[in-house]
Amino acid sequence: MSVTARAPTEEAPLTVRDLSVHIEGAPVVDGVTLDVRAGETVALVGESGCGKSMTALAVMGLLPPAAHVDGGTIRINGSDTTRQAEHAMQRLRGDKIAMIFQEPVSSLNPLMRVGAQIVEALLSHRRIDQQAARRAAIEMIDRVGIPDPETRFRQYPFELSGGMCQRVMIAIALICEPAILIADEPTTALDVTIQAQILDLMRALTDETGTALLLITHDMGVVADMADRVAVMYAGRIVETAPARALFARQRHPYTRLLLGTIPKVEGQGRTLLPTIEGVVPDMRELPVGCRFHPRCPLAGPRCRQEAPPLAAAPDDPAHESACWFADRVGEIA
Repeated sequence: MSVTARAPTEEAPLTVRDLSVHIEGAPVVDGVTLDVRAGETVALVGESGCGKSMTALAVMGLLPPAAHVDGGTIRINGSDTTRQAEHAMQRLRGDKIAMIFQEPVSSLNPLMRVGAQIVEALLSHRRIDQQAARRAAIEMIDRVGIPDPETRFRQYPFELSGGMCQRVMIAIALICEPAILIADEPTTALDVTIQAQILDLMRALTDETGTALLLITHDMGVVADMADRVAVMYAGRIVETAPARALFARQRHPYTRLLLGTIPKVEGQGRTLLPTIEGVVPDMRELPVGCRFHPRCPLAGPRCRQEAPPLAAAPDDPAHESACWFADRVGEIA
């Protein structure tokens, strides 16, 4: 299935068209299309196992050995990188495109000082001497809000808190001012207060540099706070995409509606069970026929069990697309 999207008037720093990734014959990413424009934050959301991280790894050229791109294109700053050689991707990673991973502590080299890891990223892509790189790294440590940057420059990751390690990861990702930044669950391992600080930092830095940000998350609260546009992913496919404000105002796919329903509410009295979506994401080796969400969908009918709905624009809003035979009835879901 191909997921279509409106063509931008000017090519975005990151454009993905009909991307498919297979692992041992299983379509873990299936016909995904998206754009991330300069200065824009696009949130790619869905439960664990939906294919979000695999999409990001395909864009970065970091797929595990068992996975391979089976179709589609990935364009970074106008160049097709879908099947580029590893040495060519190494020149792009950290320079034109960078990624912040989920676990900051495990993503940093425990045997290298923090400053050396930032300097290494800079020296790999810029003609600059060691002293100038050191000054730039210390300045970046300061910019990401780590106090006493010269001291932190000399420390090892285990001497820093989780929040500081995540700030170091952001510093490494942004030191070469990439056109595209992918942040894969960048606040998962952090407490709520630090999460807010990291999100504020990412927003400020991307606004300042005009970086295109692809934010991967399952947290709809983070999406509401950060995103300009949202792409909702389920079982390897994008099932709904819209400007963030429009998506939160009105959902046109049952999965999106139920995802938003899982956000805990602070009002009310007494103890209540946290809302959940019944069922689980299907095994990608044993996908259901028809709409992949129909076994969990309260609106599912016979057609849903036989035909996969295409991603189609809402009649009154071309920017709001969904893949559901009953898009107009989604508001009936409590």
